[in-house]
Amino acid sequence: MITISGKSADTNAIKQGYPENGIEREIVDILSSSQKKYDYELLDQLKFELGLRNEIVKASDELYNSGLEFQIFRKSTCNPEFWNRSDDGGFELRKDVKASDAIRDIFTNGSLYGTECATAMIIIYYKALLEIFHDERFNKLFPEVRLMNWHSIDRLLEDVGLMKKAEDYLPGDRRYFANPDVNSLTPEWQGENVIDFGNGTYYGHGIGEYKADVIIDDLNKNREEGAEKTAYLMDRAGRPDFKNLANIYLKSALAQG
Repeated sequence: MITISGKSADTNAIKQGYPENGIEREIVDILSSSQKKYDYELLDQLKFELGLRNEIVKASDELYNSGLEFQIFRKSTCNPEFWNRSDDGGFELRKDVKASDAIRDIFTNGSLYGTECATAMIIIYYKALLEIFHDERFNKLFPEVRLMNWHSIDRLLEDVGLMKKAEDYLPGDRRYFANPDVNSLTPEWQGENVIDFGNGTYYGHGIGEYKADVIIDDLNKNREEGAEKTAYLMDRAGRPDFKNLANIYLKSALAQG
């Protein structure tokens, strides 16, 4: 159930503003049919979340087609025109470039980059936010960027690193396929961070865009000999604080007139 300022939302009217088969309508349907009450102070908060979730899915598909390679941290690579590679394999934004330009470069020159799946998730969220906030506001929000894992993530995105059980799972969520019996020789396949595309499809860096069973089969190929535990999709999700980001967006938009 969706409520706006405590009142039941007209979900049919909300859906009219989005493409018939669009992700936004799918999300509204999931939220409105849920037993959980999703309350928003303003309709614009919900619209912001719908827009950002749509951009997360779009950024995932763009990253998949960018040529970004899968590499473990000790073999990670980046474009030195925009990033400094740290000793631990992370990417640190150069002081003389804008965050917006550096994030876009990953998508236009993906073959110059290589990293593992957690970093790919962070890149996706930054790209989605860039599309929503646009260059000037994005660069003010993220004057310094470090790409690596959940320990390095900006405070505005820290909730993405926290996997929590949810009553409903939505396009744009970060999900995780665990591989409990991973082969000790390939620890990088102990699991796969993915973006939920909706309709049972997920994007995972190094695997691709597939249904859950295909991702599970791929992970199962990297188990110890004689392993009995199959890989599985965890019933948890990582999500940014959409309402907080929406309030920042609305406040900055109001300030700009």
